Amino acid sequence: MHLRPLSALSPVLRRSATAAVAAAAATAALAVPARADAPPAYVALGDSMASGPLVPDITGPLACGRSTRNYAHLLAARFSAAPFTDVTCSGADTGDLVNPQHLSLAGVDAGTAPAQFDALSASTTLVTLTIGGNDAGLVGVAQKCVQLNPFAAPCKDAYTAGGVDQVSQRVQAFGPELATSLETLHARAPHARVVVTGYGLYIKAGGCWPTQPWLAPDADYLQAKVNELNGVIAAQAAAHGAEYVDLVAPSAGHDACQSASRRWVEGLVPGNWAAPLHPNANGEAAYARIIGDVIADV
Repeated sequence: MHLRPLSALSPVLRRSATAAVAAAAATAALAVPARADAPPAYVALGDSMASGPLVPDITGPLACGRSTRNYAHLLAARFSAAPFTDVTCSGADTGDLVNPQHLSLAGVDAGTAPAQFDALSASTTLVTLTIGGNDAGLVGVAQKCVQLNPFAAPCKDAYTAGGVDQVSQRVQAFGPELATSLETLHARAPHARVVVTGYGLYIKAGGCWPTQPWLAPDADYLQAKVNELNGVIAAQAAAHGAEYVDLVAPSAGHDACQSASRRWVEGLVPGNWAAPLHPNANGEAAYARIIGDVIADV
């Protein structure tokens, strides 16, 4: 069949053909991710390790404990993100990625926060995610393991009674939840680079009782559960199109046993402005540097 050039068509057909070409070009443009050197359209997702509770200054819902000095804000500044949306929130678990999160402050109802995935779109080009600590209930375990009596039985014994590690069961059960979350994330933001972080080094081997009130066996058990959770996160990230960033190894020498000026995470009684058992401003800045270097290494 011989096809006539566009110039040989009637004006009506020529206009129709031109419009069809333009529409096809626009559709193709939407399907192409933003250039690697363009400022990212960045959405930050996650829990309190990402939100930075009690690290000045506060932004967003008070109950979310979202700081203007959390790692997401620092990354946004480093990469000149435009737009930048931070929906990280204290207490968030995988359920709060797709459903509104019920908020409370000191036990008082504080309303709800929108589902975090509502911030995603086809135009999103960068996503960071820190999630899992609340799914596994690690902060609650750490609080229950506080021990001021050096002769007491380690709380590890109760959590592993009968040869069944209750905390490990929760950690492993989180894996499929994260897998589903990552698949949903990709569907909501199909052109986004997804960077998933682990959790850092909270307490050194053997602990530092009584400076941080966990007996040595419990200090090791608690960090081992953090490391186990990190392993689950890394495996699911690799299996579901995301990049994993380890924060344990770079945190050596910056755990809660260190001086207030050296630590990146706080212990039971904070020595810096930060929530107990959470990163301080130095920690959020360090995490931003570590994560940012991964993002920049393309």
